[in-house]
Amino acid sequence: MLNRLVSAVFLVFIALTSIPLFFIALLLRLFTYPFDRRLRLLHLFTCFWASIYTWMMLPWRIRVEGRGNVRKDAAYVVVSNHQSQLDILVAFRLFFHFKWVSKIEMFRIPLIGWNMMLNRYIKLKRGDRESVELMLRECEIHLDEGSSIFMCPEGTRSPDGEVKAFKLGAFQLALKKKLPILPVVISGTNKALPKYSMNFTGVQKMYIKIFEEIPYSAFENLSAEDTAQMVRQFIIEKLNAMNEYTLADLRRQP
Repeated sequence: MLNRLVSAVFLVFIALTSIPLFFIALLLRLFTYPFDRRLRLLHLFTCFWASIYTWMMLPWRIRVEGRGNVRKDAAYVVVSNHQSQLDILVAFRLFFHFKWVSKIEMFRIPLIGWNMMLNRYIKLKRGDRESVELMLRECEIHLDEGSSIFMCPEGTRSPDGEVKAFKLGAFQLALKKKLPILPVVISGTNKALPKYSMNFTGVQKMYIKIFEEIPYSAFENLSAEDTAQMVRQFIIEKLNAMNEYTLADLRRQP
C-alpha cells in the first residue's frame, strides 16, 4: 500500500510540475531557436526537467559515469540497452546533446510529449515499415546537422533485464554516415520500475555508463547485422559486469 501511495504522489508531482516546465520550454524554444537551430539549450533544459524526478526520489540511487567519453560537438549514433520506462529519465542524467528516437505514443502525452516535439525528437511507429523509413531519414538529417541520435535497438523494454536481439536501424545509420557508435549501458532500472508496472519498489541502485566510442574503422568492413551483433555482445558483457558491481555494492551497505 505504501509503495502504491508513493507511486501515486510521484505521478501527481510529475503532472503538476510539467505545466510550468512546459511553458518554460516553449519560451526557451521561441527565444533561442534563431541562434540555436540544433536546440542544444532546449535539450539541456529537458535533461534538467527529467532529472528533477530522479533527484527528488531519494531511494533511487543513480550512479552516472563516462561523461568524459563524449567528445564535444561530435555526432554519434548512441545505442543503449532498454530495461524500463525509467531508462529515459535516467539517460537524461547524462546531460549531453542528442535526439531521442522514441515510440510515437510518447509524443501523445500532454506537456511531456509536446516538449518532445519542441525538441524535434524522432517519432517511430513500431512495426510500420513506412514509419521506420521516415525515422531513418529524420535521423540522417539530425546527424548531418551535427546532433547525435539516441536509440534503443532492442525496440522495446526487456521484461527480465536480458539484452534482446538488436534491430538494425542504428547500425545502418552508422555505416551509411561513417560515424562512431557510442555505447551506453543501463543497469537496475528494471527493478526500480518493472515492465507493465507503475508501482514504486523501494530503495534501488541504478547505474548508467557511457563507454568509449566504437570508431567507424572498427566496423567499416562489417555488415549491419555483424555490427549489431558486435555491439550487442559488448553491451551484454558490460551489463553483466555492472550487475555484479551493483550487487557487490548493495552487499557492502549496512
